Amino acid sequence: MRLKQTLAAIGLAALGTVTLHAAQAQEAQDDPGPAAYAAALKGKRVVLVPMAMGFDLAQGWNAFLKREVEAWGGVYDSRDPNWVTDAGTQALTDLVNSEPKPNVLVVHSPDLQSYSKVLKKAHKEGIYVVLIDNPMNFPADAYVGSDWDRLGQLEAEAAVKGCANSPKKEIGLVQGDAANATSILQYNGIKKVLAKYPDFKIVAEPFSNWDQTQSRTVTATMLQQHPDICAIIDFWDGDAVGAAAAIKEAGKKDQVKLVTTGGGAASACKALEDGTYYAIVMTDVVGESRDLNAIIKYLLQSGQPAGTSKTYIYTLEKATTKEDLRPGLCWSVEDLQAGKF
Repeated sequence: MRLKQTLAAIGLAALGTVTLHAAQAQEAQDDPGPAAYAAALKGKRVVLVPMAMGFDLAQGWNAFLKREVEAWGGVYDSRDPNWVTDAGTQALTDLVNSEPKPNVLVVHSPDLQSYSKVLKKAHKEGIYVVLIDNPMNFPADAYVGSDWDRLGQLEAEAAVKGCANSPKKEIGLVQGDAANATSILQYNGIKKVLAKYPDFKIVAEPFSNWDQTQSRTVTATMLQQHPDICAIIDFWDGDAVGAAAAIKEAGKKDQVKLVTTGGGAASACKALEDGTYYAIVMTDVVGESRDLNAIIKYLLQSGQPAGTSKTYIYTLEKATTKEDLRPGLCWSVEDLQAGKF
């Protein structure tokens, strides 16, 4: 009798488990998430307008966004102003006036103000605006990129460390330009750190206008006028190639520590390895691109009107030196396109 009761109890327990699993399976089948996700994103148009397509950051964002947007059912496109602000303004104007209009514009602005008027019109047309890497005096729906003040602080701390054994604490700066937020904010961050070190002095701070030939020229002049410089901070590795050449030509590669910032492409790791750069504050292009993709998907699902969000997603960065090098630290466009990151 007891055996029958025990078997019956086991049978009921098993039946209960099967019933529970069946209910859970039914519940999983009814998950509303995938359908809602697809309905919100399918066919949505995302367009990237960088300052130019011919440098590593833009190539990285472009490769990642194209892969991700098309994978979730969106339509992806890009425009190349090729460093010409008026061309960028015209590209944005054409996009805002186009049919069908973009749902999201991802914009890498050349300065604080130039694109403000056309981006205000984009908001009025219901287009979300996401700024990538360059802040503006414009209330975009989101900003994804570097905290440039903090980045400047990281550069300055690296320069101070590089000059530790130098008898004279003289530092030179090769700035970008006077209108770009990245240049202005980097400078502010550098000054904040150097204010803590009264023995350090900035002896020159010319502009390169983001051009490697001009960077080379102003660095050569700087080294002639101030032969005891122990570190130079160039505000972008795209033109720091020129500064590096000037340092090498002056025979000061061992004396002058070159610090810069950049996208973290394979060329950056190579420059650290061979001693061209002492330190680079690398933008995590892969992580930054994932953040960019995530905020785009959020905005498209949020239902909130364009121009009503105000989100900042800052990239986690550090000053990377030769000692920090490891496999996979730097990326290539080919690897991004192949889905290796």
